[in-house]
Amino acid sequence: MISYKKLFLMMEEREITKEKLKKETGISSATIAKLSKNEEISMATIQTLCDFFDCQPGAIMSYEKEINKDSILFKLREEMEMKLKGGLYHQTQIRLAYNSNHMEGNRLTEDQTRSIYETKTIGITEGSEKIDDIIETVNHFRCFDYIISIADKDLSEDIIKHIHLLLKNGTSDSQKEWFAVGDYKKRPNVIGDMIETTHPSKVATETKKLLQAYRENSNITFENIIDFHYKFEKIHPFQDGNGRVGRLIMFKECLKYDILPFIIEDKSQDYYKRGLKEYTVEKGYLIETCRAAQDLYKELLKYFEYI
Repeated sequence: MISYKKLFLMMEEREITKEKLKKETGISSATIAKLSKNEEISMATIQTLCDFFDCQPGAIMSYEKEINKDSILFKLREEMEMKLKGGLYHQTQIRLAYNSNHMEGNRLTEDQTRSIYETKTIGITEGSEKIDDIIETVNHFRCFDYIISIADKDLSEDIIKHIHLLLKNGTSDSQKEWFAVGDYKKRPNVIGDMIETTHPSKVATETKKLLQAYRENSNITFENIIDFHYKFEKIHPFQDGNGRVGRLIMFKECLKYDILPFIIEDKSQDYYKRGLKEYTVEKGYLIETCRAAQDLYKELLKYFEYI
């Protein structure tokens, strides 16, 4: 099946509405409707879109295999495309954004996160809120939409970098000359209490090696995904945002391989961080923390009668 999800993602990133696209390209409303439904369009229309966006056809369209309609990925995509309120996709967006951001110092509450998602306002506040906290919350919603749209694709450097680009775009960090948004770090960094990470000069090489080794697994398992996560965090390829990018990758890969996904909750961050810190000595700490998170997500699936 031909999909134009890439086109609509590009439009969102460039803040181009359907009305603006019609006006600038002369494409009809009927053709826009066909694109939205992934229906066949003419080569002339594809050429017009590529000329407008200055890109190759692969940047706006892709071939997608049919996905098992009973899979979690299918359910999430279906709800996302329906813009269904109050469902699994809706709840996952809010819970993943709140918990993953809060673990990294974001001060917004879960209610505020929900308000931003549902009403595009921050709701009632009892003090001053950091602009970056709000921007990164909105950006995280976009990251989740992105990983849902490409979940069945093989993990790559381009995908990893794009997640980071979406997460950090428009933040105060993005205004710093030395901060590489959507690209690997330029300065050495550490994790927590001075845990050394890969030097910037070696990040590209080590990330390529990690991805190559990961792809060599003949049958990706839950343990393989956790192992990748530990090694990714140890490299710490970006100046900031590594934890959130890494947890989004885990969610994506679980969906790709039809493994029950999970959300590490803020209240479990001590167990999660201990699991990362002591992984080389005892893998069980991190694995069991993620297993417990799977159990919680399973309860959410049961509520919505998806299992």
